[in-house]
Amino acid sequence: MTFLGLVVAGFAAGLSGSVAGLASLFSYPALLAVGLPATTANVTNTVALAFSTIGQAAGSRPELTGQAPTLRRLAPITVAGGAAGAGLLLLTPPGAFERIVPFLVGGAALVLLFQPRIRAYAARRGSHRAGPGVLAGLFATAVYAGYFGAAAGVLILALILVGLPVSLPRGNALKAVLLGLANAMAAIGFVLFGAVAWWAVPPLALGLLAGGWLGPAIVRRLPAAPLRVGIALAGLGLAAGLAVQAY
Repeated sequence: MTFLGLVVAGFAAGLSGSVAGLASLFSYPALLAVGLPATTANVTNTVALAFSTIGQAAGSRPELTGQAPTLRRLAPITVAGGAAGAGLLLLTPPGAFERIVPFLVGGAALVLLFQPRIRAYAARRGSHRAGPGVLAGLFATAVYAGYFGAAAGVLILALILVGLPVSLPRGNALKAVLLGLANAMAAIGFVLFGAVAWWAVPPLALGLLAGGWLGPAIVRRLPAAPLRVGIALAGLGLAAGLAVQAY
């Protein structure tokens, strides 16, 4: 039952990561539910999330066509940020991380809830240019992705829409690859120096791979607003529950 539950949670996480940018609001609580400590759950979640990126990239091949120069320019920023975030997590005492997590989850849920306003702001920019502010924001978000990461996809997508002249589907595809690079760097650090619960990685990764592959097709065809609002409200409820446990 634990195996099947993690597969289902991974599938939901892969879908929500593709559609709404908030995979960890499904996968991280699932790892807590099977008894993992907060830091171990976060480390294991980051390792498994690499498979969601593989699925999303495979499902977003039409949107990624012609975007190699942009990826070459932005990839080093997210790689460096992901590595820095992983180092920060490994240096954070477990008790402190448990007290920080409710605020990270709650903040991520609020960002997701107000995602349309972020996109509207990006649309009002008029001229798109990935200037120093956008690049600095991308690095800071990659650090956050390596540290915890819930809603990091939302933040990266917002920065892409502000800084680049791309449509939402193409921006979403760029987001998937850049976030995946940040997660991959963090995962390497966690594999070498963290306490990964390896028994939980295969079922979660299987679900993430399938959900991530199907997600881009949903982005092309279905309105994401109901799913976005539902996930955001669930995230706020989860943040409240985690806060009660931590404090």
